[in-house]
Amino acid sequence: MIVASRKSLDEILGLLGSCKKVLVLGCGGCTSICLAGGQREVRDLCAELDARVRDHGGGLTLHELTIERQCNETFFADADALVKDYEAVLSTACGAGVQFVAERHPALPVLPALNTAFVGFDKGVGWYEENCRTCGDCVLGETGGICPVTRCAKSLFNGPCGGTRSEGTCEVDKTVPCAWFEIHKRLKGQGRLALITKVRPAREWENQTRRSVIQEPYKARYAKP
Repeated sequence: MIVASRKSLDEILGLLGSCKKVLVLGCGGCTSICLAGGQREVRDLCAELDARVRDHGGGLTLHELTIERQCNETFFADADALVKDYEAVLSTACGAGVQFVAERHPALPVLPALNTAFVGFDKGVGWYEENCRTCGDCVLGETGGICPVTRCAKSLFNGPCGGTRSEGTCEVDKTVPCAWFEIHKRLKGQGRLALITKVRPAREWENQTRRSVIQEPYKARYAKP
């Protein structure tokens, strides 16, 4: 799923600027599942915005609405009926959803409440680990279902670097398994180790460090003692 995390309240207020009537549009898709942009998160965001604005003597009218998905026009009937009454839409969808809403209502500012982080899976409640960088050239069928682009600190496509530790961990962080050590182990166990000798052409990469997100309300749960 797509994983996202909420922008700071200050940044969101900066994006809203002088807008006084705002439709806060939640998404029941990926950002709801990763506890960043669903109905509950929209409610919490509106409460925080309202409290901050009241503390500073301003007036801000917020309307909450969460639709099933913001990247599919099938679910927009209720939102389309409301948009005309507001000065801006504050979206808690991923970047794709924000752009979809903006294209649907080009005359209205459509503002992101979240930062879209990566494609990943659930590590725990409120804790998400990156597992795919949507590189457009998937090699999982040849690497034992382990992504070298995401899991290797250098995104190496042709085996491990010289810094792999003897116990099979990464030279960048000894607590992180070497992706190619794991790939070798997986392929060997499957009787497909010959695949590791296949040479793939060099590619240009960015954002090589594997990322994770722990949503703010859940950070205490995973804090080290």
